[in-house]
Amino acid sequence: MLDSVAGLVLTGGEDVDPARYGEKRNEKVLSVNPARDATEAALILEAKERGTPVLAICRGIQILNVALGGTLVQDIATQCKTDISHDEDTARDERSHEISVEPGSLIADAIGTEHARVNSFHHQSVKRVAEGMRITARSPDGVIEGMESTDKDWWVMAVQWHPEEMTDSAEPWDRGLFKAFARKLQP
Repeated sequence: MLDSVAGLVLTGGEDVDPARYGEKRNEKVLSVNPARDATEAALILEAKERGTPVLAICRGIQILNVALGGTLVQDIATQCKTDISHDEDTARDERSHEISVEPGSLIADAIGTEHARVNSFHHQSVKRVAEGMRITARSPDGVIEGMESTDKDWWVMAVQWHPEEMTDSAEPWDRGLFKAFARKLQP
């Protein structure tokens, strides 16, 4: 599949099966798709081998982390101490909480700021970060909101929020993520 593309976008969707990272399934994990997990994990490992650029969104950051050997918080509301609702029941284009972004990171460069407000529709998040990845954004409660590869030969920008739902917003932040990915794909 990767022979026909210049980059890989990993999108949102079902929960990643906890069996992939060696944990028993929490009762809050409602829908999993083991075939999708296996396909995306294989694509991630091949993309890493080839140095194919990756943009990972929501479930994308989660399967990326798991495919590379990391783990997930299966349910933020019951497993983390937080006052932030990460699984909002609001319009998908409504910003719900702040994030802080590491200066000089791919995300900071793409969105043009180190502080932004994002939408939020997830109940899982990265827990133990996979080797070769680093955290570049967090919400105020410490939940991981962004990561990138530490390998300078593999461009990876991974975010927990849904920038595809925010492309009409007044703020340019979310469009900046897609522009950065598109620039990376240019020869």
